[in-house]
Formats: sequence, C-alpha cells, structure tokens
Amino acid sequence: MPDNPRRPSLDAILAVARRRVEALKGRAAELERRAAAAPPVPLFEAPTAEVGLIAEVKRRSPSQGDIRTDLDPVQHARAYVRGGAVAVSVLTDEAHFGGSLEDLERVAAAVHVPVLRKDFIINEAQIHEARVAGASAVLLIARIVNAKELQGLARMVRSMDMLPLIEVHAAGELDAALGAGPSLLGVNARDLDTFVVDLAAAEQLIGRIPAGIPVVAESGVETRGDVERLAAAGADFVLVGTSVARQQDPESAVKALTGVKRQSRKQ
Repeated sequence: MPDNPRRPSLDAILAVARRRVEALKGRAAELERRAAAAPPVPLFEAPTAEVGLIAEVKRRSPSQGDIRTDLDPVQHARAYVRGGAVAVSVLTDEAHFGGSLEDLERVAAAVHVPVLRKDFIINEAQIHEARVAGASAVLLIARIVNAKELQGLARMVRSMDMLPLIEVHAAGELDAALGAGPSLLGVNARDLDTFVVDLAAAEQLIGRIPAGIPVVAESGVETRGDVERLAAAGADFVLVGTSVARQQDPESAVKALTGVKRQSRKQ
C-alpha cells in the first residue's frame, strides 16, 4: 500500500484519544454513577454452527478516507440485523472515523442485538461512557496499553456487565491479551502502524489462540470467500466494516456474508 502523507499515525490518533479522556475528567464521577444505574444490555451469545457476522457503522477511516459520509447509523444497523448480523459495531471516534457516542446510543436503542463500542479506549471513564450509551461490549486494543492497564480495563468492562473484546495484531501481543481474560479475542488483520492488511498473518495468529476462547476476525473482509477463509482458520465471528457500510443495500450485503459454517481451530 503506498504511503499516504494525509493518513494519521497511530500516535496522532492516540493523542486525540488522550485529549478526549482529559476532557472527561470533570464528568468521571457522574459517568460512573450513571453507568452503575444503567439498565441491562443484551450480551453476545456463544458461537453457533455458523460464523457470526458483526457489522459496523462506519463513515470514514484513516486507511480508506470517506466511506459513506451520509450514513444513518440507525437505518444501517437495522438493515444489518435484518440481513443476519449477530451484533453491530459502532465507531465512536469522531476525528478519524466520523463517529460519536450519540451514534452508539441511538443504535443501542434501535436494535435488539449486542452493540460494540469500537474506539481507542485507554481510560475507565470511556468504559463508563460506553455503558451509559447502551454498549454490550467494548473494544480494548492490546497494542495501545501495557499488560497491567489492559487487565484493569478488561476487569472494569466485566464489572459493568459488558464483554471486553481484546484485540491483537501480532503474536507478541497475545500473552498480554490472554492474561487479561478475554471474553472475546479479536485478531485484526490490519497493522495499526502501517494500515496494511495481511489476512495470511491473521490466519496464522488465529490458529495460536486456545480453542475455548471465541475469536473475532477483524479487517480485510470484503467477500464471502474471505469469510470462508477466516472460518477455515478457526474464526468464530467476523467483524465487517467498509464492505457493508458503503452499500446502498446493507441488508443484502450482510446477508451475502452469512451462513458460513464454523470450523474448529486445530491446536
């Protein structure tokens, strides 16, 4: 993939996340109280005989640029569910993905399936935000925090009756992720430093994950063949973003990727 001078670095993305967290400090106690009083949310069910599809509400990305700037999160989310999605992922980073917490809140109120908050989570206040907005799960990226921080964030997610989806990209991140006790373990085929997608590397990493931990394959899924390929590697779920978010008929786009049989990981 050619270098794009306009593409933000991971450090730049995290700098924005840190500024958002700093701005939350004055509301931290209020968010914690509201999160503790929030109503129950639907949780991810155990994998079935088929690969579960998690479809993403996504307007733009650092790697793709504009994807669907006019996307209505509720209409897309409802279409995803009609198409067979078992969960909806909502990007809440505004600066680089065009998302918001309002998107998350609206989607969670509109669909009956679990909703994932996908963002660069580095602080407990962001977890409380997610719970208040109605999230069922929170993405935690092993690459951006140390092992102790990852354990603490995962523990906080579980204490709020949500599931931590702990994401890794490289084998060196796997021990920290497993040490945090993931309810779901995500394998991102996209390198967050270069934004290059490598499905072959993701397949190899999926094969190293213990069989008892459900695996979510992330990034690079465009076709049913990609879903079948990741299923053969042992993925239990796939998270699909750009390829369904950009469609005029997202229901049909999701439906075309569902119904792929799960296969056991070979240990």
